[in-house]
Amino acid sequence: MEFRKIFDSIPEQFDKWRPRYCEEAFSDIIEYAKLDTDNTVLEIGPGTGQATEPILKTGCSYLAIELGEHLAEYTKNKFSSYKNFHIVNADFETHDFEQQKFDLVYSAATIQWIPEEIGFPKVYNLLKNGGTFAMMMTRTDYKTPNEDLYTKIQEVYHKYFYPENKYTCSLAYNNVEKYGLVDFECRNYHKTRELNADEFVLYISTNCDHITLKEPYRTNFFEGVRTAILDAGNKITLNDTIVLYLAKKL
Repeated sequence: MEFRKIFDSIPEQFDKWRPRYCEEAFSDIIEYAKLDTDNTVLEIGPGTGQATEPILKTGCSYLAIELGEHLAEYTKNKFSSYKNFHIVNADFETHDFEQQKFDLVYSAATIQWIPEEIGFPKVYNLLKNGGTFAMMMTRTDYKTPNEDLYTKIQEVYHKYFYPENKYTCSLAYNNVEKYGLVDFECRNYHKTRELNADEFVLYISTNCDHITLKEPYRTNFFEGVRTAILDAGNKITLNDTIVLYLAKKL
């Protein structure tokens, strides 16, 4: 399977365990882009819709483009009650949008999979004049609130974490300005989660490189992480920073 389609193998688990974004971030996007029923929106790679419903609720004309066949079907069923929801199962990099233009193009933890020299110019061309480009992701810190436990978990990683494919995606988000977008800015929002051992294992098992773990490493790795958390009182604290990047097309 193509590595960028790895999440397509676990739509139910992905939907249940991937972290959600916060209401403040969605409120800022909606206000910044002045979204209402007259606007058109494109979401790049919605997955199972962790960042979809608050935008749908504005009544905008919403289109998603999702690479994964199973993710697209899952998300189509999930939001079937919304008349303004539309999704196409296709590759954003190569899909022909014909004459479609959008007031908002946004991505939640997806755009980093697309090379900037492909993704950023295409977004620029898809935006209407005055349109908004928004990019979101969650950065999770479980080292700071759990230093001793973090050390134990890192020992498990060192011993057993040998995935077939490693996640190496990176993107200089401020480079959107090189492709004609302006008024680039970054906003941060903070939230905290607490998980028990089983929940944390299920959560990290939806990470792309963790999915590719094979035996004998897989069982030993997840059991090692679970045991470390159980020994620490069966609780791990995660500090999430939700990062939102915004830019406009003049």
